[in-house]
Amino acid sequence: MFGYFDALRHVGSPLNPALWRVLRPVPMRLRPNAIAPLLSIAVIACVALCTGAGCKQKPAWEKGKKVAHLAVRAKVGTLDPVGSSSSYDNEIQSQTYEGLFTYKYLVRPYEIEPLLAKALPKISEDGLTYTIDIREGVYFHDDECFEGGKGRELVAQDFIYSYKRNADKEKHPTGYWVYRDRIVGFDAFQKRMSERGTAPFEWDAPVEGLKATGKYQLQIKLIRPFPQILYILAMNYAYVVPRECTEHYGDSFGNRAIGTGPFVLREWTRGSRIVLDKNPTYRDVFYPTEASPEYQHMLEDAGKKVPLIDAMVYQVYEQDQPMWLKFRTGDLDMVQMPAEYHDAVMHKDLTLRENFTKEGIQNHNLFLLEFIYRGFNMQDPVVGTAPGSKYLRQAISLALDGEEINDAFYNGTCVLYDAPVPPGLDSYVAGVTSPYRGPNLERAKELMVKAGYPGGKGLPSLQLDTSNSGNSEEQAEVFARALKRIGIKLTVNINSFSELSTKLKKKRAQMFGLSWGADYPDAENFLQLFYGPNEAPGSNNFNYANPVYDELYARGSILQPSPERTSIYQQMREILIEDVPSLGHMARIRFYLWHGRLTNLLPDEIHKNWRKYLNIKETN
Repeated sequence: MFGYFDALRHVGSPLNPALWRVLRPVPMRLRPNAIAPLLSIAVIACVALCTGAGCKQKPAWEKGKKVAHLAVRAKVGTLDPVGSSSSYDNEIQSQTYEGLFTYKYLVRPYEIEPLLAKALPKISEDGLTYTIDIREGVYFHDDECFEGGKGRELVAQDFIYSYKRNADKEKHPTGYWVYRDRIVGFDAFQKRMSERGTAPFEWDAPVEGLKATGKYQLQIKLIRPFPQILYILAMNYAYVVPRECTEHYGDSFGNRAIGTGPFVLREWTRGSRIVLDKNPTYRDVFYPTEASPEYQHMLEDAGKKVPLIDAMVYQVYEQDQPMWLKFRTGDLDMVQMPAEYHDAVMHKDLTLRENFTKEGIQNHNLFLLEFIYRGFNMQDPVVGTAPGSKYLRQAISLALDGEEINDAFYNGTCVLYDAPVPPGLDSYVAGVTSPYRGPNLERAKELMVKAGYPGGKGLPSLQLDTSNSGNSEEQAEVFARALKRIGIKLTVNINSFSELSTKLKKKRAQMFGLSWGADYPDAENFLQLFYGPNEAPGSNNFNYANPVYDELYARGSILQPSPERTSIYQQMREILIEDVPSLGHMARIRFYLWHGRLTNLLPDEIHKNWRKYLNIKETN
């Protein structure tokens, strides 16, 4: 198929027809980075052409302002934190909403710090009761839903309301799994509300574990110790929203962004563009004065009030080529480098090539705490519940060549690993390979016989759902070829990210390709993906249910980091390796690039609201 230069016609910059005729007949190959140098030539040509009056001009409202132009690599589905289903939703929400806690921006390893909380919580000796004082003088964004259009002050009761929204099925919540089996009385409340029929939701009904013990004080009581609770309270599912605004806008609240955050929503053109302005009523929040040794050079703006920029303009790019072209022509300030351009941009030692540094472009290589995989719906009658389905999953795993995908699409920079916990977290085991990691076609064929499908006979075509972002479609084609070698026919269904998310929530995908980025830096965040009670629409898209695994999870998740916890997590790892609810696990390095006008960048995908610290050297 033709891939790279088709995109040049749709990026909004003029392209000489003669140049197009030269560039158009370049087919996409298995190793897309092979044509990256040629694409760089095309970009240079486009930049040269874009020097006259036909080039895009900055709109009048940007004149004299510090405006960051950023990219989001898939459509944003909702701005309502309770319905968030992707990192793309979360990225925008995290600029407009806030929670009790966040992470220190320039400190590694990660450390939690107060955000809307006044200080870290007071914790009872038994580890069950958390008392949290809320900052006074924090106001929601101005909006017509408030009396007189002025945002009111935040109080402790707002958090209780916001957490309860995760228990309201009419809000289509995706995050109740972070609260389940953790807060006293919350599960019983959620169950009662789920079974209420047409009765109204009991917003004011008490929940024993959630109490406002003062106007500015919140108390949370846990069922059992859960050391990760502060991480949970830093997540988007715990962001605070104002009740009167959700009631005022009803079902359309997800089109709004009325929080306490550093930016306010000016414009959202679905699937295309989001504009966020600096919040004019943002409280006194300052650039950090603390940094780990390796980030001391980033303290130039220490102590200054944030945000330091006036606005952020996000453009949606579901395909990488037009996004990259916009970065190279200067229309985007920052970009995640697509894998196909790796060889043209990076040396083998993963440093930036000199032609980019001479342009003033800077970079940060971020090793992701993530879990890239192909997953099975364990409730599917073919790949999940049939008597021989485990052997079928093992055979599919053995047919897949992860190194081929790594080399072809990630320039060999990914780490391949087994089970869901990536390198860098407790229970990850280095130097040990799963007996079901491929490629091993002979053993795969033997397992196909045990599964009842010798040579694939009698097995219907399997269905893989994947998204249309990045190179997902091309990766799916490689996967299909691998399965064909053992007699399996695979049909690939391409979806938008929101369509794929909907299928997963409704358990309609037989197999699916996806990734999970850490919500917080703890192995438990990955192991909970297979915890039975978290089945879809929760985080367990695999709908995996194993009583032994679930019992181990219940034991291990309440423990502080310790040898005992590590042992339990490794037992869970072995269960998942044997059952194969997922396969082809990889963790990437994300290569962030930005033009030198943008400063204070330490890109991160756990600490989502770091963009308030950005600065720009000059105005437009």
